[in-house]
Amino acid sequence: MAKNNKQKPPQDPKPNQEEEEQKQHEKDKEEEAEEQEEKSFEELGLDHRLIRALLKKGVDKPFPIQRVAIPLVLQGKDVVAQARTGTGKTFAYLLPLLHKLFPSDSGSKARLAPAGFILVPSRELCQQVYKEAVSLIELCRVQLKIVQLTSGMPTSDLRAALAGPPDVLVTTPKCIRDCLSAGLLQLTSISESLETLVLDEADLLLQFGFGDDLKALTPVIPRRCQCLLMSATSSPDVDQLKKLILHNPFVLTLSEVEDVKDEVISKNVQQFWISCSASDKLLYILALLKLELVLKKVLIFTNTIDAGFRLKLFFEKFGIKSAILNAELPHNSRIHILEEFNAGLFDYLIATDDSQTKEKEQANGDKHVASRKSRKHLKPKLDSEFGVVRGIDFKNVHTVINFDMPSSASGYVHRIGRTGRAYSAGASVSLVSPDEMEIFDELKSLLGDEENDDTNIIAPFLLLTKDAVESLRYRAEDVARSVTRIAVRESRAQDLRNEILNSEKLKAHFEVNPRDLDLLKHDKVLSKDPPAPHLRDVPDYLLDQKTRDASKMVKLARAAMGDNKSARRQGSKRKFRKSRDPLKTFSAEAPKRGRKDGMKGEGKGTDFTHHRKKQKSV
Repeated sequence: MAKNNKQKPPQDPKPNQEEEEQKQHEKDKEEEAEEQEEKSFEELGLDHRLIRALLKKGVDKPFPIQRVAIPLVLQGKDVVAQARTGTGKTFAYLLPLLHKLFPSDSGSKARLAPAGFILVPSRELCQQVYKEAVSLIELCRVQLKIVQLTSGMPTSDLRAALAGPPDVLVTTPKCIRDCLSAGLLQLTSISESLETLVLDEADLLLQFGFGDDLKALTPVIPRRCQCLLMSATSSPDVDQLKKLILHNPFVLTLSEVEDVKDEVISKNVQQFWISCSASDKLLYILALLKLELVLKKVLIFTNTIDAGFRLKLFFEKFGIKSAILNAELPHNSRIHILEEFNAGLFDYLIATDDSQTKEKEQANGDKHVASRKSRKHLKPKLDSEFGVVRGIDFKNVHTVINFDMPSSASGYVHRIGRTGRAYSAGASVSLVSPDEMEIFDELKSLLGDEENDDTNIIAPFLLLTKDAVESLRYRAEDVARSVTRIAVRESRAQDLRNEILNSEKLKAHFEVNPRDLDLLKHDKVLSKDPPAPHLRDVPDYLLDQKTRDASKMVKLARAAMGDNKSARRQGSKRKFRKSRDPLKTFSAEAPKRGRKDGMKGEGKGTDFTHHRKKQKSV
């Protein structure tokens, strides 16, 4: 014991000093992190008008990506920012871009082309960025012109939009190339006026066929132009864009971005998976929704348009209302569907992942053209600029369900990124068939599941028991047999006709009467036969105790989170009644109390006298 006591003292001080140094180092890091977290938009150097506009929008603190990116952009550096979806990348480039354009408003510098280009991969993301920019400018009360262009616009509209010219142009690479080929944009004017180029969702710009369009624009970009590249994932396409456009970029590194495996998907999103056969997927998704084992609102992804309509018809048989979003719908209809889903007017949205659709639909279209020359067999042309997983800001989506697994791990990341946005909680459930196990294994290796990492592990969905699934099997299989290919084809054509009517013929009416848009429903029933009453509800004797407890737990969680369902449609009807034309509210028929004196029946004198004769005879 004495020897041990003599040997211990000389060994103790060294580890104590090392531990103290480590603790001090950790404290310094924590203090630096706290200082960065406490930074406000004012400390980032933004214009006071932008700060006032952000406060009016309810944004008082910058996100981590914004705290690091905004000062770099204001310094004029090229920036490559990689961060998962929903972390505020749009404001990270939009705020400093507008800040730099504010002083030029009063300047005498004349431009022949826009000073800023924001290139996005889809029309929906173009609309979203445009709305954010316009709302900021309106709140700032600054005279800046923001324009959005899409390739489907007529040449006259494109020429009118580019007249001026605008300060910022939000568009797709394909539309830029069309404007250059049509002479609406001049190469020399772009090289003289362009100051900032933004590539949003850069990992998808080359992936979805915009490489040639970007290469056509590359020679026009001046060396002094500041280039910003925003991406959710890292890929060879992003590296190719860096070499193609950027000049000595500053690659943004954040504590939440440094470890790619840990932060590919937000830690606030719980990921689950269910192993089932391809034929049983309808059964399992019915059990998830009908037994209320997932939180609403729910975004469901399929790989083909036909699969989406089959799923919708299947849901209708059980009284589940849903809406469909795919690439063959008109642009106006897609925008309105997104707005209604974000407003909470329906809980289930079936979205077709366009990256999966284009390959299969184009291949099938070529076969139809080769085998049948009749126009009846040609499928509608898909919108090449549609993208439901390309940065669209879905609001209050609590659950994402992968009815069909994506073809790549990056596709899974973009899908799951529709929930858990802005550091809110979310969940995902993937139905994995034996044929999809290869991509599932690739996904697990990407997320670090093989290294026993609990942060991004995809766990089995234990709330759904086999007994609960089997209790619904007879009903689900019976209904699934009734949803035939002919029924899917007819419902798809009917839905497309309805949406084209709403988009084209009623466009002028909705511009004059915007409140009538609330009366348009995109979750209407497509099936000809009404759902059977006994299929609407699940009898209690089919549910085991574990399933009942799980359903109660989900309901309690929903109640604790609050009812996000909007009363917009109901409220709009009440407001619509009050705001009618007062001249149309007068009735020609007299009320019952005033018909004896004859003063209020002048509008229809013959009917009134006839009514008086009836009263006298009685």
